[in-house]
Amino acid sequence: MEMHTAKEIMMMYGYGDHMSGWGYGLGILSMILFSGLMIVAIIAAVRYLGRDRPERFPPEPPAAASPPLNPEQVLAERFARGEIDTDEYRQRLDTLRQSGHSAATGSRS
Repeated sequence: MEMHTAKEIMMMYGYGDHMSGWGYGLGILSMILFSGLMIVAIIAAVRYLGRDRPERFPPEPPAAASPPLNPEQVLAERFARGEIDTDEYRQRLDTLRQSGHSAATGSRS
């Protein structure tokens, strides 16, 4: 069995009892990974523990239903959106008003 001197051992293992360049690189990398893992774990714990809490603000009540539109209002909205042109709007409006007047008197055409 061959005995090595302290000088030979130091030469075989680089810097003696100190880390080499790879040791520093792996140490830094493992610190970054560990820190990232801790941050993710903290965020996950906060989200998990906070999910059963009621909201700060109560939900908005549903909006009241608007009254139904009459045919003239529907026609005016279609005209405003550009779905029909001026001539068609006037023609349909006249038709609605004539049918409404004749329906009110009881006669139909």
